[in-house]
Amino acid sequence: MPPRASKATDPRSHPRWGRRLAAAVFAVGLTASLAPAAAAGGNGPDYNGHETINTSILHTYDELAAELEKQDARQEALELEVIGQSVKGRDLFLAKYVNDPANPTILFLTQQHGNEQLTTEGALEFIKHLGSARLGDTLEHVNVLIVPMLNPDGAMGDVDFSLDDYVASGDRHLTRYNAVGADLNRDHVDRVQPETRALHEKVLGAYEIDYMIDLHHQGTRSARDGQLVSGSILHPTTPEVDPDVLEGSKRLGAVVFDAVDSTGWGHLGKYAGGDATTISRNGVAVEYGISTLLFEMRGMSDHEYEPYVLGQKSNGYLRQQTLVTLEAAVQSIADGSIESADTSFWDTLAEQEWMPRDE
Repeated sequence: MPPRASKATDPRSHPRWGRRLAAAVFAVGLTASLAPAAAAGGNGPDYNGHETINTSILHTYDELAAELEKQDARQEALELEVIGQSVKGRDLFLAKYVNDPANPTILFLTQQHGNEQLTTEGALEFIKHLGSARLGDTLEHVNVLIVPMLNPDGAMGDVDFSLDDYVASGDRHLTRYNAVGADLNRDHVDRVQPETRALHEKVLGAYEIDYMIDLHHQGTRSARDGQLVSGSILHPTTPEVDPDVLEGSKRLGAVVFDAVDSTGWGHLGKYAGGDATTISRNGVAVEYGISTLLFEMRGMSDHEYEPYVLGQKSNGYLRQQTLVTLEAAVQSIADGSIESADTSFWDTLAEQEWMPRDE
């Protein structure tokens, strides 16, 4: 990688950092405090056979594309690129903020699984914030890449298999898999699917990326210390990862954990993940030397298995959790405070456990 200008590693050396993060956390905390009490701490209701699951409140692919194009026209710093097409021919987008190639770069990847959309909703809000004065001069010190929907066919339910058993109502069903039933997050070695090929050829292999957060959703019943989590995180766990890359991943996790878990309503656990390099958290770290972090938000937008689906009363705080995650990560890289992030919390962070549902 090209040499980069040194930055202060003590977060207190950048006075704007504390104010910005505090403001972001306050805004999100205020939003949560105005929501129903059940939404605090990740305890929004799961489907349970009677909660409303209405997919019409989520951006369709066409609405996503229109919003990205609108922001591209409005924001001088944003460049919107089409990196390829899905199985069904939908364009795959990359939103780019690259002010200086010598700056550190972070990639945010959402919706490898089409039924995990609230992270995409949060990423769209983040893109709007990048076009405002909210983050100050942050983009002068960090490059940001966002793939906001890698699996548009699954997100639109435009697939070559039945979704009759899926529980959501609304304009469409959303499914984990792409149009031919492939799990894109198990395709990072063979790259059989056009979506994963595009990601590797036009993004991962085309830019000098330092950090990546891969945003997913999990089931509704995961808990840490007896309390349902709002999400969970995990660094690469394959023994093949370079120790320095792993350490960067742990620092990125520390930034995210501190930002989210300190809100009072966010409650994160350690994800129970494997070491296969076919998944992006491990494979990308090994192949490209990118420090990666998996973030699994609570609940999915649709599924055939009811305990995975979250009632839409929780949508607001999960979008805000995504926003807090993305902003904290970008700001910590921009001001250099990520270099001194305390990773010792990983030693005591409890691995989440399944909490049975009260019947």
